[in-house]
Amino acid sequence: MRGSAWSDFTAGPPGRPFLFPAAMAVPVTRFRAGAKRRPNASCSASLPVSLFRSRLFPFVAALLLLSACRSAPPENSLHRFGFSHPAMGTLITITLYAPNPVAAKAAAAAAFQRIDALEDIMSDYQADSELMRLCDQPYGTPVPVSPDLFAVLQRAQRVSELSDGAFDVTVGPYIRLWRFARKRKVLPAPAEIAAARVAVGWRKLRLDPRARTVTLLVPNMRLDVGGIGKGYAADQALRVLKVRGISRALVAASGDIAIGNPPPGKPGWNVGIAHFDGGTNNAARTLLLHNAGISTSGDTEQFIEINGVHYSHIVNPATGLGLTQRIQATIIGPDATTTDSLDTTVSLLGVQRGLALVDALPHTAALIVIKEDGQTRSFASRRFAGLAESH
Repeated sequence: MRGSAWSDFTAGPPGRPFLFPAAMAVPVTRFRAGAKRRPNASCSASLPVSLFRSRLFPFVAALLLLSACRSAPPENSLHRFGFSHPAMGTLITITLYAPNPVAAKAAAAAAFQRIDALEDIMSDYQADSELMRLCDQPYGTPVPVSPDLFAVLQRAQRVSELSDGAFDVTVGPYIRLWRFARKRKVLPAPAEIAAARVAVGWRKLRLDPRARTVTLLVPNMRLDVGGIGKGYAADQALRVLKVRGISRALVAASGDIAIGNPPPGKPGWNVGIAHFDGGTNNAARTLLLHNAGISTSGDTEQFIEINGVHYSHIVNPATGLGLTQRIQATIIGPDATTTDSLDTTVSLLGVQRGLALVDALPHTAALIVIKEDGQTRSFASRRFAGLAESH
């Protein structure tokens, strides 16, 4: 499918911006929330379009009956609005089409409130989040959890199974070591890695769907859902918008983008994939997407060199250390929960195994870029060729 000459967004590794075309003369508003929770935060009026900084298996659930009963407004009565909100350690952005500012602001505020609630559930930085309270429970004890946390862990375990453990939410002990190592610029000691390894392994996490309980099977386990949580939050925010009658929308959460129906009069949203080592405003390829998710994972910004070795922020469950291969993976799939979990997974699996996994999944495509010996090479999955075009 072919898109227009410009791109609505540039999807890239952490730190790369989403690019909003400044030429569109439509109302754009930012939702501001300085604190973590601002349910009654006000919205500024009619700001020009600008750059928002961000990072870049089933289908998204059907709309509630209430939304189905609402009649959609005529396309020519819809206007474009943009909103941003700090959450989950980044800036979440929402772009939507609504008939008026009141409807747009109310829908965006509800979507951001949903994201804040999910942060309270999934954060590994908040000591009182539901995820951290789960990790503090005695091992071997089934612990009832919320539907959202169970859904995220269930999806994560499925990806772990498909990838033979390349994706693993039990890597929390490794993540803690690696964060400290990056600050000190010193690798964790072998003894530290060995001690953490005892508490790592996706098979050491047991889920009971009937009772909706989670059991940590060994001591000192720490879960980290950073590789799937933002995609899930973006999907849930998009669902909130749809329930409120806003179906033409896009939610970008730190490089993980949930995409709804296309803008009025267009076949899809134009999304640009950033160059592996290019400028933040450059797009290597352009995609035209609707009702999908897209995520990109790479080490362009988040990396460190220790003893002359380049280490990514992506921690390998097999070693407990940051990935050393220069690789960037972009995944397109049915929803952002899927793509968020797969971009890191494919980076860890490498080109051949990563493409094999993606090709085995329905409605999923990938573009992998690697850099070796100063040379950059790209590899696309079977379904990707029909979506991409050179920019």
